[in-house]
Amino acid sequence: MKGVLGFLVYVCGALAADQAMVEKGRAEEKRSCVGCHGLRIIHVQRLGRGAWERELDKMARWGSVIKEREALLEYLVANHGDDKPAAPLERSANGVGAKK
Repeated sequence: MKGVLGFLVYVCGALAADQAMVEKGRAEEKRSCVGCHGLRIIHVQRLGRGAWERELDKMARWGSVIKEREALLEYLVANHGDDKPAAPLERSANGVGAKK
């Protein structure tokens, strides 16, 4: 019983730490990405960890200053990874795809 309880405490602590990292990444996304483009261009993508790493490298080469890279990467993979469902299309009031 002690072993199970210890394991549950460990798992809960790890999940809380992961969620804190993801929230830190969400803040970093707003800080480092929106100066150049909107969030929709990020949120519609579904990329694996390696592809998100390459995107962050590219954005850094283009001048983005990413202070919390690991947190941003964790956020992107957790919310916009290749295992997530496709983002819904935006629609105008008449139901036709919205033009941007």
